Parts: sequence; C-alpha cells; structure tokens
Amino acid sequence: MNKLSVEFRDIETWIFDLDNTLYHSSINLFGQIDKRMCDYVSEFLKIPASEAYKVQKSFFREHGTTLRGMMECHNMDPGPYLDYVHDIDFSNIKPDKVMANALDAFPKHKIIFTNATTNYAERVIKYLEIDRHIENIFDIVDADYIPKPAPEIYSQFIDKFNINPKKAIMVEDMARNLIPAAKLGMKTVWVKTGQTWAHNGIDTIKPNYTTDNLSQWLAMITGN
Repeated sequence: MNKLSVEFRDIETWIFDLDNTLYHSSINLFGQIDKRMCDYVSEFLKIPASEAYKVQKSFFREHGTTLRGMMECHNMDPGPYLDYVHDIDFSNIKPDKVMANALDAFPKHKIIFTNATTNYAERVIKYLEIDRHIENIFDIVDADYIPKPAPEIYSQFIDKFNINPKKAIMVEDMARNLIPAAKLGMKTVWVKTGQTWAHNGIDTIKPNYTTDNLSQWLAMITGN
C-alpha cells in the first residue's frame, strides 16, 4: 500500500538539487570542490590563491557561479574547469537506504536539477545507491552554463521534461533557487544546512516545507 502523505499524492514530478541536498551537508563534498575551484582560478588568472579566492566568491555572488563569472569576464572554456573541479574523492558518501526506500514510494518522475555536471551527479547518486530511482538529470551544460536561479533556465527545464509546475515539487538547499520554482507554481522544500550563503533569498520566499535532513523527511512523508 502506498503510504505517501495525501498532500503529496498529486505531485507528478519530484525535482531535486544535488549538492548538500541529496546528501547531508556534513559530508562536505563542496569543501573539496571549493578548493579546486580556487586552485583553477589561481592558475588560470596567474594570481595568488588568496586573490583567487576573493575572485571566486565575488563571481559566485554576482554571477550565480564562479564558472559563469569566469566565462563572462575572462572568456574561460567551461569544459576543462568543470572536469577539474569535480575530480574529487567521493568515499565519504555512504549508501542512503532510508532515502532509497522513501524514493520507492514516489510513483512519478524524479529528476535532478543541478548547477554541476551530469557525470558528477551520476557518481554521487551511485555512491548513495539511489541511482536507479533517478529518471533524468538536467545539468549546467543543459542550461547552456547559465546557473540557477536564472528564471529562463527553469522554463527550459520544464519544457524539456514536459513538467506541469503546478504538479511538481522542488527540493533545494539554497533558498534563492526556490524563488523561480515557487513563481511557476511549484511546491518547495528547503533543506537547511546552516550555511549563511544558503539563506540568501529566504526573505523573499516562504518554502512550503523545511527540513535539515532530507532522508528523514522523505521517510516521514512516505511512512517508511
């Protein structure tokens, strides 16, 4: 018997962010990625790491991702950069049986919508052992390297997968990335990580649901 809570039974599409969402932020994969981004920017611009870090963070604030800022301001080729920054150690990720069992209860589509790459996302969900539950991945390449929360990317995303936003729910750790989803009529879930930058935009949106542990929340609403 499907024990999925009544309020979620009309949802046709579950949309998940990847980093710090499908795995707990304490795993801190982004700590590795952050360092590699800094190293790449330092080498590309021929500047000290301390200066590269400032550039990296200013681009994140102003352009949505370091990648976008480097492309727009320094004409950087995104391919080598993305390969380099995502070449990390995944061994801290352990299988998440709680999440896997919960995802079994969702009868409809489950899609990852990420500012990372498909190859990286596939590795993460394989380590989590939830890969068989994910139907599609929409990555930064699909988005023409324009990151969330650019509204036009959300429109491109829903068109590609023929999503009815009023019957979709989006799960994210970055509050600002939920704003375009809510404007389209999606329900929203904010995964709180405690990171200051993840709170950006929370004054603009009131998520339908909030949790600090996605696996446990999914288990609760599915009765697993």
